[in-house]
Amino acid sequence: MPIRTNRGRAAVYRRLWGWPLRSPRHLAASIIIFVVVIVALGVIVPKVLDRKPADPNNAAGQNSTSSQGTQVGQLPGSSGASLPTKQPPPSISASAAPPQADAQLIAELWAENWIKPPPDDDVNKWLAQLRPYTTEEFLAQMATIDPKNVPTKITQKVTAKKSFTSSADFEVGTDSGKVVITLVKTPSKEWRVNSYTKAD
Repeated sequence: MPIRTNRGRAAVYRRLWGWPLRSPRHLAASIIIFVVVIVALGVIVPKVLDRKPADPNNAAGQNSTSSQGTQVGQLPGSSGASLPTKQPPPSISASAAPPQADAQLIAELWAENWIKPPPDDDVNKWLAQLRPYTTEEFLAQMATIDPKNVPTKITQKVTAKKSFTSSADFEVGTDSGKVVITLVKTPSKEWRVNSYTKAD
């Protein structure tokens, strides 16, 4: 039968509060129950508060980011392939080669025609005599040069300075100073002059 008076409720409350003090056994049981409840709340409440709805897009982004981070940061001895942070410089010694006779011949012929402009200083005629020994790209640059400004005499024969499998530098002495002539090997395997500069 339900308790309908305040006095009856007070009696029930006194009986509940007084139960742990009835005996040492009741007191020990009450303390154990209290500790268990506190520990359970300490474990359950944080899990309930931290629980969030799963976002598949976010999870996929995190997985891809973590996988990329692992891939970039892997050591050479790990199972995955590590990405190089910098490409090694090209090996010049691997492409070095002794000077080729046909390259030196082109350099000599180019130098002889370079210092020998036509009597009327016609740029087109001067370029025509250089065309067999010059790349088309460099020939277009030389069209802006006045033949009057080039040296007029070779004072030192053409000598090899540096030589590789696809390019070579030759030095020639002129009455205006030493000049370095750079040749390249074209796709048709022919040597052609691609530039020249004053020697240091």
